[in-house]
Amino acid sequence: MGPHPAVAAIRLAVRRVLNDILAEHGRTPGRLSPDERSSSPLVLVACSGGADSMALASALAFEAPRAGLRAGGVTVDHGLQAGSDLRAAEVASRLRELGLDPVESVAVTVGRDGGPEAAARDARYAALDTAAERHRAAAVLLGHTRDDQAETVLLGLARGSGIRSLSGMAAVSGADGRYRRPFLQLDRQTARKACMVQSLPVWDDPHNTDPAYTRSRLRHEGLPALEKALGKGVVEALARTAQLSRDDADALDAWAGKAAAGVRDADGRLECAALYDLPPAVRRRVLRRAAIEAGAPAGSLFARHIEEVDRLITGWRGQGAINLPGRVVARRQGGRLVIRQG
Repeated sequence: MGPHPAVAAIRLAVRRVLNDILAEHGRTPGRLSPDERSSSPLVLVACSGGADSMALASALAFEAPRAGLRAGGVTVDHGLQAGSDLRAAEVASRLRELGLDPVESVAVTVGRDGGPEAAARDARYAALDTAAERHRAAAVLLGHTRDDQAETVLLGLARGSGIRSLSGMAAVSGADGRYRRPFLQLDRQTARKACMVQSLPVWDDPHNTDPAYTRSRLRHEGLPALEKALGKGVVEALARTAQLSRDDADALDAWAGKAAAGVRDADGRLECAALYDLPPAVRRRVLRRAAIEAGAPAGSLFARHIEEVDRLITGWRGQGAINLPGRVVARRQGGRLVIRQG
């Protein structure tokens, strides 16, 4: 008798990602001999102790040895709740019980930039990057599900940040494709069911139900209201929208990358006339890239900022400089667009 359907689904999703990692390293699936183990690529799982990441950790622990990969785990203590250090230690212990090695708990200090959710995310990814580099991991698996993807698309829509924001989370992201998200096609209930049938203890973060957090309100109020108004299938439709938007955004980004060189003069300055001739979607991407290169933080640069800079090209009436995040200033000077700090 095979595993429960939920367990089979999460294992299959992880197996596919591990096979991709093996192919990237010129290896084929197969169990390791003791002598081969030390040289095998290491895959880490980021685990909070919640149902999604515990299901992911259990699937990695099962599949990695069969694929010929080493598997470890990292849990991040954000220090935002009383007893968070003890809970992180418990999660680390559970990962070791699953057979993962190495396993570590990393404590971080969460700042305030961008709000509590963004600051916690930034601190978490910085810790995961450091752990991956320290252990020379080939990849870090993240437990984001199709439900998380739907929430991300709606949050992007609310910010009005354009098609890239609607593309949600990529299955592969980070430096050199470090982060992998095997569960983007699986719903949250599948992961929770897999934990239940395997008797895996899970921790439900109270922040996930705290209405003080935007994502929590969207999860417990916004999405249910949409499903009530539009019927079931909203989550699946939003996830499909993310993939379609990502395909379009990738194509436009590639076009903008090629166009960027052709709109600069011999001194590397942006020529307004050449920019004007570009399609708006391409031109705005060129402007966004130029602003980021000048020092504007990508996470703080919204569509409204780029629209204001774009008007220096398309609606020039002698207006003054545009102030952008990161103390970056954009101004038009003699048919050229100058974007720089200060």
